[in-house]
Amino acid sequence: MKDQAQRLRELARSVRSPVGRTLGTEAGRVLAVASGKGGVGKTSLVANLGLVLASRGHSVTVIDADFGLANLDILLNLSPHRNLSHLLRGEARPEDVVVEASPGMRVIPGASGIASLADLEDSERDRLLASLTALTGREEFVLVDTAAGIGRNVVALCLAAGEVVLVTNPEPTSLADAYGLTKVLWAQSPDTPILLVVNSVATPEEGRGVHERLDQVVARFLKGRLGYLGHIVRDAHVGRAAVRQTPFVTAYPRCAASRCLHVISDALLGSQSARSGSGFWQKLLAAGAG
Repeated sequence: MKDQAQRLRELARSVRSPVGRTLGTEAGRVLAVASGKGGVGKTSLVANLGLVLASRGHSVTVIDADFGLANLDILLNLSPHRNLSHLLRGEARPEDVVVEASPGMRVIPGASGIASLADLEDSERDRLLASLTALTGREEFVLVDTAAGIGRNVVALCLAAGEVVLVTNPEPTSLADAYGLTKVLWAQSPDTPILLVVNSVATPEEGRGVHERLDQVVARFLKGRLGYLGHIVRDAHVGRAAVRQTPFVTAYPRCAASRCLHVISDALLGSQSARSGSGFWQKLLAAGAG
């Protein structure tokens, strides 16, 4: 009997585009967006950054990979009829799951209650791999909204991605948890690029100061450096938009927080991806099978 990893590799090679090219082998940038603790604005960053990138002409797929509490669709005021769980059960085709959130940005709704990728049956892993490879293989950006914390699924998603966007805020507990997640990731893969976004700051100087302090600690104890994508200022428009179930870059495109998202987008587009997103799903599901 073939081992699981070999079977997954063969399946991935068999998923082909209409013109005969294998999907997933020329993927763009896959970024896992993570946070050491909840409540720091991670999902909001995913939704708003995806919209900004799409508004600039880039193809973006956003995946809600918080298997415990999927809520990206609520933030975007979407009403999906299918989600990842339907793919797992074979009750939907890949194209039935995708929701168009805006021109250029697609969303794959999450499925709450999946305890772990390791809990999936072999047939479910195979089906998920084929479907997600087909859905995201041609995108310029794939943003993966992980759960908060350092759980097994979060670590697997971050290590499979080409890059990690780490979201924190100036609170000491948030910084400690951000450090903890960095430590866990680099213990398994020291070359994983981690890019910091500091949310809910009073001034740009505070954001840069938070990055500098955390980066110094990381450099001293973990012998690595954190990249810096930017900050998001505290802005009442963010909460108002959330109540309306509308991303703030859409509801208030000229507010201070929206301007920060455009700066973050500039930084992301100006940076070079350290690793290709190719093979993301294969690596992720092979890890889940282990």
